[in-house]
Amino acid sequence: MTISSPTQSLLDSHWFKLICGASYQDLPSIRNLALAYALAGADCIDMAADTAVVAAVKEGLDTAEGLAKSAGGQWQRSSYERPLVMVSVSAGEDPHFRKAWFDASICPTDCKRPCEKICPAAAIAFKPEKSGVIHDRCYGCGRCLPICPYGLIEARSQPTSLDAIAPKVLTQANALEIHTHVGQQQAFFELWQTIQPWIGHLQLISISCPDGEHLIAYLKTLQQIMGAPFQGADDQSVSKPILIWQTDGRPMSGDIGRGTTHAAIRLAQKVLAAELPGYVQLAGGTNQHTVDKLRELGLLSSPDPTLETRRPTVSGIAYGSFARSLLMSVLEQNHYLEEVPHALQTAVTLAESLVMPLKQAAIGPPLAQ
Repeated sequence: MTISSPTQSLLDSHWFKLICGASYQDLPSIRNLALAYALAGADCIDMAADTAVVAAVKEGLDTAEGLAKSAGGQWQRSSYERPLVMVSVSAGEDPHFRKAWFDASICPTDCKRPCEKICPAAAIAFKPEKSGVIHDRCYGCGRCLPICPYGLIEARSQPTSLDAIAPKVLTQANALEIHTHVGQQQAFFELWQTIQPWIGHLQLISISCPDGEHLIAYLKTLQQIMGAPFQGADDQSVSKPILIWQTDGRPMSGDIGRGTTHAAIRLAQKVLAAELPGYVQLAGGTNQHTVDKLRELGLLSSPDPTLETRRPTVSGIAYGSFARSLLMSVLEQNHYLEEVPHALQTAVTLAESLVMPLKQAAIGPPLAQ
């Protein structure tokens, strides 16, 4: 199929975003995730607002672009679009910006170590040379906290001063995601003031918010705070960013059950019904069942434009822990995927199993929102 530009994918309701994790910092894995999902057709790579992480993603994207444009090469593409580079920041406290911690030296020797088994990022290890949480791999999902039989694990916030990193990070990215919660309008206002000098550099701004009481009123408040003109479906001005509302149904769940995606879909329906300006994209609990469920509900493909009443649709899906775990077995064994052709083939094939259903499901003309 013809590859659309990232922004066109959003307009056409088949936008695919890979979430590397707002606090995930395993650089080799991040590099290879970017490489594999870029070749698979992803539109955006979302990552921690960390210069080393951004550099790792860009290295992966450079490699993917080189392979895609290599004449006669195995990965040559007739058309290739480089994904957008998105960094994630937080307005106030947020679970996406935390990591687990415990002192492994005080763990009882007879413990069955359920924390090690349940960790989806393989971020907990018990080894002679080093035991405990592998800091760079942990992305703060919190699964290990309640399962420790001795209550030894705690979550530690990893705040980052945007004032310090903005000049180094926002100039290296072309998209920004802001994590927020109902009631954090003051923190959002302060963050929005901080990033003003870089707004014109960004192609896209995503607001990620879980459900909560008075959610729609809160999102409307954020819209008033931003107050900036955003690019619409009929406006191709490169000087204005596009606005996305990311409906974070089950933050950092990583679950694979068919029912897991329902929370994200219900939240998307709620935001769509509010008719806020911008585009709606799912996240939180998204997995291999999400596209099928959206199609069943008629929420993915644009409806027939000849109908008098057109129902708004979801413009895209973001996949986080599920997308990462899908490739984890390959990533753990290879530092540079492109140096092991069969490993790269496996990784891209796995990535395509998640990307292609969304790309192929979105049919019909785009719906202006």
